[in-house]
Amino acid sequence: MTPGPFVALTIAGSDSGGGAGIQADLKTFEAHGVFGTSAITLVTAQNTRGVRGVEAVSPDMVRSQIRAVLDDFPVAAVKTGALGHPELVRVVAGELRGRGLPLVVDPVMLAKSGDALLDAEAVRTLLDELFPLATLITPNLPEWEALRAAGAPDTLPLLLKGGHGEGDTVTDELRTPVHRLTLSAPRLHTRHTHGTGCTLSAAITANLARGRPLPEAVTEAHAYLQAALRRAPGLGGGHGPLGFRPDPR
Repeated sequence: MTPGPFVALTIAGSDSGGGAGIQADLKTFEAHGVFGTSAITLVTAQNTRGVRGVEAVSPDMVRSQIRAVLDDFPVAAVKTGALGHPELVRVVAGELRGRGLPLVVDPVMLAKSGDALLDAEAVRTLLDELFPLATLITPNLPEWEALRAAGAPDTLPLLLKGGHGEGDTVTDELRTPVHRLTLSAPRLHTRHTHGTGCTLSAAITANLARGRPLPEAVTEAHAYLQAALRRAPGLGGGHGPLGFRPDPR
């Protein structure tokens, strides 16, 4: 018997340039054979060169979006991206708490251009409200440093992304109470890296929605990201988007 459609939910900001945020998540879900649903937390005016404006969606509207999706769709995994400020973090945590869904938290703090996307006060709320619900948290090195400075414990289930490190090899480390895994790839010297964090966390979420165990979900997502970097379409004059093509499965 053929399984029904796999469904995932992304709770994140909108990128008008289409390379990150909700847009990258939905494209990545689709490439993995997963039907994507969404709850938009922030609306940004941005392109590959930078962010020109950010407006938060009201907490009540974010709550309504999440409830509308979860009340009607068989969501099998959830990811969060840019949440912006503490009240949105609390709303998201409150709606997900007790549902038992795999949750990937991408603690988006900065756009690729360096523009801030997370209110400083929200970091504490992430630690207190959302991280305890997470199956996996996917910070890059600067984000992990900021989280550590805010008191994040080493016991969190992490995929520590090494793209901001030095050298010709990029190494990501999966660290959870039950899993240890190191994934390395040659550093691709390209400016087309917009949305790499969103794409990786969305690919992990899609794989979890398909029933993959966490180490397998992370390994397959890592390979997908490398391919997406290599097939970037070359758009924009700044940090260009990746190449979103269907996963061959």
